[in-house]
Amino acid sequence: MSEIFHIGLGNNDDALRKKADADFVSFWDEQAKNLSWFSPWEKTLDWRPPFAKWFVGGTINASYNTLDIHQAAKSDKSAILWEGENGESRNLTYGQMFTQVQKFANVLKSLGVKKGDRVTIYLPMVPELPIAMLACARIGAAHTVIFSGFSATSIKDRVADSNSKVIITADGGYRRGKIVPLKDVIDEAISELDFVEHVIVLERTKNKISMSSKDQLWTELIDSASSSCPAEELPSDHPLYILYTSGTTGKPKGVLHGTGGYLTHLYSTFKWAFDIKDSDVFFCTADIGWVTGHSYVVYAPFLHGATQVMYEGAPDFPEPSRMWEILQKYNVTIFYTTPTALRMFMKFGDDIPNSFDLSQLRLLGTVGEPINPEVWKWYFKTIGKEKCPIIDTWWQTETGGMLISSLPGLETIPLKPGSGTLPIPGVNITVVDENGGDVPANTKGYLVIKNPWPGMLLTLWGDDEKYKTVYWSKYENCYYPGDYALKDDDDYIWLLGRADDVLKVAGHRIGTAELESCMVSHPSIAESAACGIPDEVKGEVIIAFVVLKQGISNDTSILEKELSNKIRTDIGAIATPKQIYFVSKLPKTRSGKIMRRLLKAIGNNEKIGDVSTLEDGAAVTEVQQVFDELQKSIKENSR
Repeated sequence: MSEIFHIGLGNNDDALRKKADADFVSFWDEQAKNLSWFSPWEKTLDWRPPFAKWFVGGTINASYNTLDIHQAAKSDKSAILWEGENGESRNLTYGQMFTQVQKFANVLKSLGVKKGDRVTIYLPMVPELPIAMLACARIGAAHTVIFSGFSATSIKDRVADSNSKVIITADGGYRRGKIVPLKDVIDEAISELDFVEHVIVLERTKNKISMSSKDQLWTELIDSASSSCPAEELPSDHPLYILYTSGTTGKPKGVLHGTGGYLTHLYSTFKWAFDIKDSDVFFCTADIGWVTGHSYVVYAPFLHGATQVMYEGAPDFPEPSRMWEILQKYNVTIFYTTPTALRMFMKFGDDIPNSFDLSQLRLLGTVGEPINPEVWKWYFKTIGKEKCPIIDTWWQTETGGMLISSLPGLETIPLKPGSGTLPIPGVNITVVDENGGDVPANTKGYLVIKNPWPGMLLTLWGDDEKYKTVYWSKYENCYYPGDYALKDDDDYIWLLGRADDVLKVAGHRIGTAELESCMVSHPSIAESAACGIPDEVKGEVIIAFVVLKQGISNDTSILEKELSNKIRTDIGAIATPKQIYFVSKLPKTRSGKIMRRLLKAIGNNEKIGDVSTLEDGAAVTEVQQVFDELQKSIKENSR
């Protein structure tokens, strides 16, 4: 039985969810009226499975809804409180953002960018990144932001696929005290792409770069640009952006999002989930290169005229206290981060966050992966001081915005550590078996979405057939996100990890998330990752990699026995790992996700592949060494 926490913000609007349950199309029609439209829609939903068009006939502009509408009342209000990794800080108001976005929109137009064109953006976490995105949206160009940790090869593939003639980058960016040479990476990426006509270079680090005839400096272009650029009136389904998401195989998929439906989804979920007030200071730690940064750093906060903190660097640099320093400095009231980051902070102990004044916090959130109950409780008690509700959000690049979450801005419901709770209003999500039938409560199955929703992707860029095959072919007229889950007796949804991460041991299915959560609940363990390797008898056996909390010096052979016994007790003997490897760090992307494919590759003696997005490449080297040493020891002992 999971622990239950009764804590909320006093909101309780049952009527909204009832309306959504009665008629989801009329419900979303009503929500769309919170935005500013140039002309109303004629049809709320045109659903031709698996393609959905929302608010057909309506015209709108994302830049207008995030900036123009706030100028009368909020031009002097802080939009971005920016903190550089090197200690710099900037405060940009809504009025300043409005001016800069219009000027940069005119820069793009002067370079020949037209409505429907694509613009690639490869920038660090600086205010010019959202300025560039909103400038593209203003003139109807689709932006395609590439995370600033990607390699030249990855960039080349994405630029070629989107056919972007203009690229926006910087001379460099700061990461863990070092300069990442972004312009040099772009030069290499486009060396064979003759269709790229212009490269705009922001001078962030002032390091030496080479400039060709294609290259122009951001400051020189924007200084001479006009500060007046009316927003284009665009159809509701006009492409807003392409965001590439990597699969386990093949080239990255270009997820295409529209405008009117996407903005409706974000406006609604930001209000319901975060209970946003004009006095709030919001801080989402996501890099804008990922969808969380698009949706809940750029578009949703700006739709509401919110003040937010934007941070450039690593969450634990130069000290493990960096996040808590920022929360205290800017009086952050709402904090939205990843379970991976929280596990890292836990590893450093309670003394660090307890030395800062975090009393302004009133709501906490997580995103990116299922949160372990032990981590949830640490977050609630140590960071939130048992007074902040926690929203555990589930969604994807493809869904546009959150689809499963508690919603403190709408209703107060009991919170269960480790569960995302309920679907948002207007979305029908359930758990089914292989044949698409609903499974009984507390039975593992596959998550599916049974109706279209406004934030959903339009298609995959240039590949409608792949869109159908990847998301809509497993179950008829149901979107299949590829996640393993269960519903409990209260219809709360528990995410158990990616379905392709489900381990199949002797015919039994075990989710990596539940296994890792079990290991992290041990008082000595900070982080864990599990994967499967082939076995002649069982089909697959489990291996696990664990990181100890700081200051823990227990005998690892004793810990291994304790962990194995705990897994047998909590999950079952079938889930016991064949081997547990103790390491000081796990390979993670800079967005904080553990790269389990690398662990699986090491366990299977396969080629590791591209590691350009890793936060610390040394983690892979260490895991490989620990694995090799243990395998060698096992062989020697078996002689």
